[in-house]
Amino acid sequence: MLNIIHQDSTNNYLSSTNGFWYYYNTKVQTDSLLKPQFGDLVTFNYDIATLNGNSIYSKDEIGLREYVMDKENLFTGLRQALKLLKEGETATFLFPSHKAFGYYGDNDRIGRNTPIRSTITLNSIEKIENENQNNP
Repeated sequence: MLNIIHQDSTNNYLSSTNGFWYYYNTKVQTDSLLKPQFGDLVTFNYDIATLNGNSIYSKDEIGLREYVMDKENLFTGLRQALKLLKEGETATFLFPSHKAFGYYGDNDRIGRNTPIRSTITLNSIEKIENENQNNP
């Protein structure tokens, strides 16, 4: 994975404290925008590719996703990556296999112990006031 980072001179990779690397495709400079917190409803798009950029699941195949932060099941790296983004930001993440689909893969297109690349766009963050209300 580090070889890919060193060979990519066009992007400025950041190291996450969670054990993956990423760079911003679109960064929102406004500090007032918040990042998602526990219980927020977020809408986002993402794709999954090999580290070399070959598509495994396209953004169109996956479609627009809604997720209640830390209350639903997503692969570990995606859950952690969403917490780094502000509304309107897009970033590309390089996840080692243990942050992606781990030892078993996804039982379809992602093999065992396979690191992945994923470009994620956080479209919106909605604060959920009442935990008993139904999600839209």
